Amino acid sequence: MFKQLTVFKLGDEFEIPSIDDFDAMLDAQAFQPIGATQTLSAGFVPPRGFENGQMVESINGQRIMTVAIETKSVPTALLREKTNETCERIEESTGRKPGKKERRQITDEVLLALLPTAFPKKSHVPVWIDAKRRLLVIGSTAQSKVYTVTMLLMKAAPEMRIQVLITKATPLSSMTSWLLAETPDDWPDNLNIERECVLKSTGEDGATVKFSKHHLANDEVRKHVTEGKLPIALAMSWDGRMSFVLTEHLQFKKVQFLDGVMDVSDEHEDRFDADVALATGQIGQMLDDLIYALGGEFN
Repeated sequence: MFKQLTVFKLGDEFEIPSIDDFDAMLDAQAFQPIGATQTLSAGFVPPRGFENGQMVESINGQRIMTVAIETKSVPTALLREKTNETCERIEESTGRKPGKKERRQITDEVLLALLPTAFPKKSHVPVWIDAKRRLLVIGSTAQSKVYTVTMLLMKAAPEMRIQVLITKATPLSSMTSWLLAETPDDWPDNLNIERECVLKSTGEDGATVKFSKHHLANDEVRKHVTEGKLPIALAMSWDGRMSFVLTEHLQFKKVQFLDGVMDVSDEHEDRFDADVALATGQIGQMLDDLIYALGGEFN
């Protein structure tokens, strides 16, 4: 369900609506298929996948939603080619070469003409509100998708205040100290450093070094760090139950539950409920430990 995570705080003044009220709010922002000349359409869909189902589910006190995002794009090379052809025709017929402003207008017109023939791409983004922790978790790290989801939520619930989750120690500084640690005993409780990281220079050259399937607690890595290459991504595992790559922006990529964690008996009546309960339960505990390792929330 959650392969990537972007985590926000909910403002204390926002009172999470009842299921029925929240469902009505989200239904007003329901997904509509993309139009012929649109580049993007987004809206809420039932998270269980049932037609005409609820837009929000409550499982173990967790609110679960899904946003569908449909996009269409025209290849840049094709757009440029058609724009050039139109500009050349204008120049041949009038002897006048279109200026920058006119060329932009022509590009827009060409785009509108080509969009109806473009194939749409559709994706689904899981969304989770943890009322107890006052967290909003979006199942993507793509900036465009995260922005689309947050805008939809605030449009559906105008009183919602979505805030950046800030910890007392930054992920960058903490990941740096963990890589400089001499032994795993200096790593945070329940968290282990795994075998992948990306180091980026703080200098003007922006030099980047990537380690993959590589033991990181060694002098080579520490040398890179002391020379000014800092971790912008670091593979970690939590309590033997989950692995992920933590980024400098407190996002989580490549989220995976380790063997046995998500096993559910075939006799379980509702796999969706079981998966949600297990996933949110594990991720919630992991976030507790990680935020603690980063010095707690900055209030």
